[in-house]
Amino acid sequence: MRKTVVISILCSAIALLSFTVKKQLLFTIPEGWPKPVYDFKKNPLTEQKIEIGRRLFYDPILSRDSTTSCNSCHLQYTAFTHVDHRLSHGIDNRIGTRNSPALVNLAWSKLFMWDGAVNHLDVQALAPIANHDEMDESLEHVIKKLQATSTYPALFYEAFGDSVITGEVVLKSISQFMLTLVSANAKYDKVKRGEDTFSVKEAKGYALFQKNCASCHAEPLFTNMQFENNGLPLDDSLKDIGRMKITRNAADSLKFKVPTLRNIEFSQPYMHDGRFKNLSQVLNHYIMGVSHSSTLNPRLQKGVYLSGNEKTELVAFLLTLTDKEFLYNTKFSYSKK
Repeated sequence: MRKTVVISILCSAIALLSFTVKKQLLFTIPEGWPKPVYDFKKNPLTEQKIEIGRRLFYDPILSRDSTTSCNSCHLQYTAFTHVDHRLSHGIDNRIGTRNSPALVNLAWSKLFMWDGAVNHLDVQALAPIANHDEMDESLEHVIKKLQATSTYPALFYEAFGDSVITGEVVLKSISQFMLTLVSANAKYDKVKRGEDTFSVKEAKGYALFQKNCASCHAEPLFTNMQFENNGLPLDDSLKDIGRMKITRNAADSLKFKVPTLRNIEFSQPYMHDGRFKNLSQVLNHYIMGVSHSSTLNPRLQKGVYLSGNEKTELVAFLLTLTDKEFLYNTKFSYSKK
């Protein structure tokens, strides 16, 4: 009898350990990184929910005419953004007003979109779904379409214990998938872990980065998650005032969310309106193209000075932020199953 009880306790302990390890594998905080701001207790990750989120991410059913998916503007091989045009394209070939941001390391972000219009990842997907120039659809109608399919009710039942689909579980499933989009295994990361070393050129570029860029593009996320005016002149056609559009505070004029530099090699075009096609143009902006205004980041008031060789060295460092394991990880890819 005692032997049976001991075996039962051991089996329970092993099952609990297995569950804990499995749960950790679904989302692991990289070594040396800060604690995520996302509250996982309110939306615990499971394989089933993540899989639904992945399906929804690649499913054009989210758009009014079922032609446009999240993936249409956020392609994995280009750091989960688009590269073939400056501004996002939606249904009926409508053109949006901003370049799509890269989707990566979202668990560490409190505000989303270039202007911080969305304050929680669990509702972020609602913005492109409802946007006239993107998916032009209502969440209510999305639910009706999903409920009418032969696959989704069963998937939601398996994941949530109920085949009746709601807006909350749809949005939480999408956010579960996006939470898994963690990029933390670039050459830079390997150097920090002592598994690799920078070349001479990369090391010089890293020193230049720390001197000129790190205050806004803070390691290890390579963004400070803040909104900054980096001296971009106001676009004549879009006239995008950035964060001020949301806060109505003049102090936020021309401020946009600082994007991560991770996988920047593949995420062109650059800036909120995609005005720069390559990294050379980006650096030239900071060297000789900064437009001065009352809200300009103070560190840019005196400009950035880089020689031709230093520009090459800085770009060499930025290329060490490319995480090919992330870009080609099949866990994040379209699945036919």
